[in-house]
Amino acid sequence: MKKTIFLILLFATSSCFAQEIALLKYNGGGDWYANPTSLPNLIKFCNATINTKLKSKPRTVEPSSPDLLSYPFIHMTGHGNVVFNDAEVINLRNYLLAGGFLHIDDNYGMDEYIRKEIKKIFPNDNLIEIPSNHVLFQKPFIFNNGLPKIHEHDGKRPQAFGIFIKGKLVLLYTYECDLGDGWEDSEVHNDPYEVREKALKMGANIINYIFTN
Repeated sequence: MKKTIFLILLFATSSCFAQEIALLKYNGGGDWYANPTSLPNLIKFCNATINTKLKSKPRTVEPSSPDLLSYPFIHMTGHGNVVFNDAEVINLRNYLLAGGFLHIDDNYGMDEYIRKEIKKIFPNDNLIEIPSNHVLFQKPFIFNNGLPKIHEHDGKRPQAFGIFIKGKLVLLYTYECDLGDGWEDSEVHNDPYEVREKALKMGANIINYIFTN
């Protein structure tokens, strides 16, 4: 209860003071540090287009850290293995139940590992595919077909999966999409402006959801 109250008070002040978001540094061998320019670019875009007041440089936080509670949004990405130990599972669960939000973006190759780790966090809940009419895809930017396709990977359709607690999305897993690559500096992947803009707008929708729902 105290943690929940803490997060409510923390997030409520975000409209007046600059708020920080964070990148999750996990164990297992996966490259948690992939896409170094993505979060700074997303922050810049959100501050310019949806009137957020996010600090320009994201923090790095580990799953076991009590500092998780300092961040309303935590982003996780990579290409390979992910392992959460028991203490990390408990801490992540407590963070999400207290009002935090975790966005996991498969940078290609994470899927077979991260699904097992999500199940550790919420053993009694299944990932649910989020339909295109969900508010996540409706404001402030409209995505009538749901999650946009940024990079091809295996050529499968992009899918957004979520864990919902009392009707609220607390964990978002984006698959076959690669939003983080789309947030990177243009010269990193040479994506055209239209593709990067779609990725940034979808990212802004995620940030907007956190602060308005």
